[in-house]
Amino acid sequence: MNLFYTLVFKLNAMNYTHFKEKVIIVTGASSGIGKELSLQLAKRGARLALASRNKEKLEEVAEECRKYSNYILTVPTDVAKETDCKNLIKETIQAFDRIDILVNNAGISMWSYFEEMINMKALENIMQVNYFGSVYCTHYALPHLIESKGQIVGVSSLTGKTGVPTRSGYGASKHAMAGFFDALRIELKEKGVAVTMIYPGFVATEVRERAMGPDGKALGTGNSPVKEGQVMTVERCVQIMLPVIEKRKRELIMTLRGKLGLWVKLIAPGLVDKIALKAIKSGK
Repeated sequence: MNLFYTLVFKLNAMNYTHFKEKVIIVTGASSGIGKELSLQLAKRGARLALASRNKEKLEEVAEECRKYSNYILTVPTDVAKETDCKNLIKETIQAFDRIDILVNNAGISMWSYFEEMINMKALENIMQVNYFGSVYCTHYALPHLIESKGQIVGVSSLTGKTGVPTRSGYGASKHAMAGFFDALRIELKEKGVAVTMIYPGFVATEVRERAMGPDGKALGTGNSPVKEGQVMTVERCVQIMLPVIEKRKRELIMTLRGKLGLWVKLIAPGLVDKIALKAIKSGK
């Protein structure tokens, strides 16, 4: 499969000047997909506004990015707070005077069967970060994106397309995100703003270590139920994402299993349920 994606990437080689000097906001930039995406965009000469709750890690990512680009802004941001999102857009405009691409990547996950949940506040927190965080950032960035005829990118999950056991609250937030951006795509078409949705499968990031368990607390290091060494690397994930963002495509279903699963769901939904359960139990 890695060879397959390498060949696809080479056949669809990007115009490496596409992102040069474009002003791009990346939320959740301190780790995982957000970190790798920020680094790859910096290498392509983008002007970046990096946002994350973790100020220390955010500055570490910014320092790496500054090896490739002189235009790196950090804005400590909790996307669950509307005022933080408003400030992120304000500081980006003050620094760069425009916004070309907004990448709504920040998110938190969960790993628990719903019947085992003992802290329902955790589900509210997931919705606040994953869904409302994207809505808030998009709302305040939208006038600037309309002006630049820019692009909104939402980093979702295959759970935003189909239900997955142990991820009920997470999947609900990603379904909400998908519905919101699908509607927004239609609303903005005549204004020249593109909306691109990214649907990764399992990717080896730190997100599962920070995923909420039944008590609403993070699982912690070493407690991820996913076999991290057997799933897609974050580098591969971003490598696949970049050409899709460049071409302003509608959406990316990242894995072959994901694409096949959505087709099979149309004719044999019960089979997809069994496959989803098996994937969760096997952790890959």
